[in-house]
Amino acid sequence: MRSVRKVLAVAAVAAGVVGALGVAVAAQSTDAVAAPNFQVPFKCNVTVTAATFSGHNPPNSVDFQKSGITGMPVLASASGTVSRVDNEGSDSYGRWIEINHGGGYTTRYAHLSAQQVSDGQRVAVGQQIGKAGATGGVSGPHLHYEQRRGGTTRAAKLDGRAVPYPGHTSFTSHNKCGGGGSNPHSPGEVCGSGFSVIDSHALGKSGRVYLLYNASSKKNCVTTLKSTSLGKKSPVSATLQVKGGAKASDSGSFAYYAGPVSRAAAAKCVKWGGSVGSKSYTSPYEHCG
Repeated sequence: MRSVRKVLAVAAVAAGVVGALGVAVAAQSTDAVAAPNFQVPFKCNVTVTAATFSGHNPPNSVDFQKSGITGMPVLASASGTVSRVDNEGSDSYGRWIEINHGGGYTTRYAHLSAQQVSDGQRVAVGQQIGKAGATGGVSGPHLHYEQRRGGTTRAAKLDGRAVPYPGHTSFTSHNKCGGGGSNPHSPGEVCGSGFSVIDSHALGKSGRVYLLYNASSKKNCVTTLKSTSLGKKSPVSATLQVKGGAKASDSGSFAYYAGPVSRAAAAKCVKWGGSVGSKSYTSPYEHCG
């Protein structure tokens, strides 16, 4: 169910239209700007398949698939301003929406059966923007999704987890879970430039602990992000132990996250974990590369 037959042409036209509309997405500076903590664009606890293909157009697009997806609410995967609401009819994207998240980052949501926002509207993460469908050039219903930076489609990350390319991978939405919205911070923002998420573990609905790695510095980093009581200080912790060394931790009452906890771990196994309130996780020694 590859989603778009003429997306490359549409993308080229869209780039010109964006400039004409004065929405300076591509013109924004993208230097040293952390990506938003993009969420799965469906309601909390909905599980979908993120389908990616080697010949997908544009590259790095994601097709979210699920039985009965037609009419399912589509949510903003991060806060921002709606920069385009368009309808290509029975071709290409069909009904689609673009959101500008600042710092050069945008997302696109295509093949919608309904669009429920308008150009220039400010939307919050987890806000419903439309409904999934099968409009445009498709062979079946699904949600075509893109994460872009500076106008170029980038490899997607969802809740700090990289989407595999190519593949069919299950993702469960934590978008606006627990009634507290989504954490405005991302694991990469907390740990810093060069770190990428290599593993994570849910702490119920309270939060998620992330393990990251920097291939240049050979360091691991752990951070725990809350999903509840956001903005209010509550107990959170993050721990990291390189095999043969002492355990390092950051714990206390924090509004959004614990960490970063970082240690050099080239060719060594690590034990990592964290907690939010009474929910905790500690891994075995693993990731030994």
